[in-house]
Amino acid sequence: MKLCRVATCLFLVFSILPATAQDRENYRGLLTQQVASDKLPSLQRLRDYVADGKLRLGLRDAILLTLENNSAVRVQEAQVETSKFALLGSYQPFDPKLESVFDVNRVSSPGFNELQGIGTSGNGTLNLLNQRAEVNYSQTLPTGTNIVIGLLSAKTSTNSSFYFFNPYFSSTLNLRFTQPLLRNAWRFANRAPLVIARRVLQQSRASFEAQVSDAILQVVTKYWAVVQAQGDLEVERKSLEAADITYQSNKRALELGALPPLDIYRSESEVASRRVLMIRGEYALKRAEDELRRTIGADLDPYFHALDLDLTEKPDVEGEPKSIDVASALGEALKQRPELLAARYSLENDDTSIRLARNRLKPDLSLSGFYQSNGLGGNEFSLATGQLISKGGLGASFHQLFGFGFPGYGATLTLNLPIKNRAAEAELGSALVSRHRDMYSAQQLKEQVTLDVTNSIHQLEEAKLTLAAGRTALDLAQKVLAAEHRKYELGVQPIFFILDAQTKLAQAQSDVLQAEINYRIAVAAVDHATGGLLQPYHVQVAELSQ
Repeated sequence: MKLCRVATCLFLVFSILPATAQDRENYRGLLTQQVASDKLPSLQRLRDYVADGKLRLGLRDAILLTLENNSAVRVQEAQVETSKFALLGSYQPFDPKLESVFDVNRVSSPGFNELQGIGTSGNGTLNLLNQRAEVNYSQTLPTGTNIVIGLLSAKTSTNSSFYFFNPYFSSTLNLRFTQPLLRNAWRFANRAPLVIARRVLQQSRASFEAQVSDAILQVVTKYWAVVQAQGDLEVERKSLEAADITYQSNKRALELGALPPLDIYRSESEVASRRVLMIRGEYALKRAEDELRRTIGADLDPYFHALDLDLTEKPDVEGEPKSIDVASALGEALKQRPELLAARYSLENDDTSIRLARNRLKPDLSLSGFYQSNGLGGNEFSLATGQLISKGGLGASFHQLFGFGFPGYGATLTLNLPIKNRAAEAELGSALVSRHRDMYSAQQLKEQVTLDVTNSIHQLEEAKLTLAAGRTALDLAQKVLAAEHRKYELGVQPIFFILDAQTKLAQAQSDVLQAEINYRIAVAAVDHATGGLLQPYHVQVAELSQ
């Protein structure tokens, strides 16, 4: 019988241990080095891209620098870190607690009764010294079972002669449990907040992935904006050179008397106009470069901010432009868009919250039980003779305690049946409203995803058609300029037509460049709309939020 009791105690103790495992979701496992640091990381990685006094960047380089250095991306990432520790906090109900108490008190009182064992007169003094030490270990298991293991030892010494043991040591081992049977019973009700917190973390990661995809599309757009500004400036420079060559030729013709004086103003005016366009192009390039510097974090250090940008990516579209089917693209978007995944996590949490709210409408029925063992030890005296019979102490008390010869046990069934539970009803109603709202939000999100996919594909088709038409227009503009030059040399065409042909050629070159840039951005927009923008650049959100 004693062996069974010992086995029962050990089973209760070891049954607590699995509840302390947190699936590696502990403080050290969740805390990242960058969060723990009180300083922001340096920009040393930018030095890897400095070459010949310039910041040389490919498109993927710009994306990596954005993800590493862009402050907006890191602010968004903080939401993931916050959700991690919210998840850690949801383990709080299962955290074990260890409470210890040590109490000492001494009491003396005048004698008033012979039965106090301090003599037969009223001059005696009753002295009592109590020392008590208690240790309690408590924990709630995922099943809702609350277990308390307590060990109490007390030492009492007195000058009364009516004590068998003086001083005496009393020890008590208590094992208590409380198990809800209806409300908050078993694993679901107790682990639901943990499940919800874990889904919130997954939802925040999916939302962060969507934000990273937005950031990548933004840096792609800004990268190509700089390339376009550089290309436009080069076109305007060449156009100015062509106008200046024409002006110098006209000037010489004027000096030789082969050109009327009034005709020189047209070519001179054209040079001035094109110089204005080039100045505007120079400052448009500066603004575009500043935007890109800010996106990649180069504006955080004056040294990197002062470097010229050398972008290695070329806008030329080689081979046949991509063609994408709307139905297949939409299917990919519905499977891959992280916003839809976040919406699914939200709906799953709504279902869990509804189940949890319904659980809290149940009556509160619980079963409590206890088992205890007692032990006593100390110096034993004969009350008849006052002689010491045997010596003992705390060890004897523990020996008797763990002999389980003086047990105590009991059980209690408690039913708490509220007549009304409006708080739980309101919680259930709020959970139902939240699910209803999130269902419409998910539907609205699907509509937006469908619109994003169709718009991006239309943007791609438009870019393809514009590129083809622009190339044709450029070829014809080159031929027209050559023809006008020939006519001017033969003396059958005034200078106006050459200048006009030069302007149209510059515009055609700018249009082709714009069409190529639009095509590049449209391809990225389709990848963004279908949720696949991270794959071409080998970006893993899990690596960003480690």
